[in-house]
Amino acid sequence: MFIVFIYICFMSSQASIVNNIYFGSLNGSPLSQIIQDKYVHSKIVIMVDENTHDYCLEYLLTTFEELADAEVMLLPAGEENKVLEVCYQVWEALSEYQIGRKDLVINLGGGVVTDMGGFIAGVFKRGLDFIQIPTTLLGMVDAAIGGKTGIDLGPYKNQLGVFQQPIQVIVDPAFLGTLGESELMNGYAEMLKHALIADAQLWKELKLNDIQQLTDLVLIRRSSMIKMNIVEKDPLEQNVRKLLNFGHTLGHAIEGYLLQQEEPVGHGHAVALGMIAETYLSYKKGMIDQSALNEVVGRLIAYYTIPEMSDEDIQQLLVLCRNDKKNEENKINCTLLSAIGNGKIDYFVSDKEVKESFQFLFSLNQ
Repeated sequence: MFIVFIYICFMSSQASIVNNIYFGSLNGSPLSQIIQDKYVHSKIVIMVDENTHDYCLEYLLTTFEELADAEVMLLPAGEENKVLEVCYQVWEALSEYQIGRKDLVINLGGGVVTDMGGFIAGVFKRGLDFIQIPTTLLGMVDAAIGGKTGIDLGPYKNQLGVFQQPIQVIVDPAFLGTLGESELMNGYAEMLKHALIADAQLWKELKLNDIQQLTDLVLIRRSSMIKMNIVEKDPLEQNVRKLLNFGHTLGHAIEGYLLQQEEPVGHGHAVALGMIAETYLSYKKGMIDQSALNEVVGRLIAYYTIPEMSDEDIQQLLVLCRNDKKNEENKINCTLLSAIGNGKIDYFVSDKEVKESFQFLFSLNQ
């Protein structure tokens, strides 16, 4: 086995999504059968970052003897490394190994690895098959599901990417034992988002659970199924899949801006902040009442710290929002709430409304 170290000097076709996701231990997963059925004579590449290399790779390799000769590519960890320069180096390595279109990529990691690994596979030689094995809660309930792959372009999140469904997603909660609380909180934000847009009962249940209970496979599956069912109806985000963008228009701006300031927050943390701001937008547009606003905001501020931002910072956030990939007709496009458990898509908001929502959010820091 060879390990390729990828360094940088600075910071399809659509398949049935529901049927291609397995929940449970690696040992009982369909991975061995998949390899035996289609890839027994193929080369296999495993993408990991420094964290999953140290804490997750051995579990995968010792479970499947079919991976004994796999190539392991070690990507630099962190959102700041989800960039084209890293992808370019990986593509060069894939070429050196003479990886062909009938070969297989396995992405073992959190959202950065599954986003970038899927993009690398989806572009190389016009598309390699890939399998997602998420190792974080955020990856299990969101990032590894749905066939969105991509990388960042400067402060703009996932500005480059393709839609390509993995041939399999394997969700094994055993990997969650390697995570600290902050990583669990990143996934918790996406679970809350799923509940807010589609399942009021799940919202109530999530409020009753402490952080350690988030590793429960039943809760993970319920949250994941919300996304899977939405994506199954609209895999290319032409309509109902836009529901999943709640919290992301304004949240991505916050995430990208803080990354450029070298004060990064996790993706889930940024989405939580975006949900506060976009819940406020829902309230200001008369879609929800004060009690719903207070309930959502109260839950989120209990877990997610709010950074300090000046008026100048807010102006820069607005600039990022104006270039969000989800915008239409040169207007900022948000998914909002009409009730807890009911999201609504395609609400165009003005610069003034966006600034006011950011001002509301950052006033909660005082």
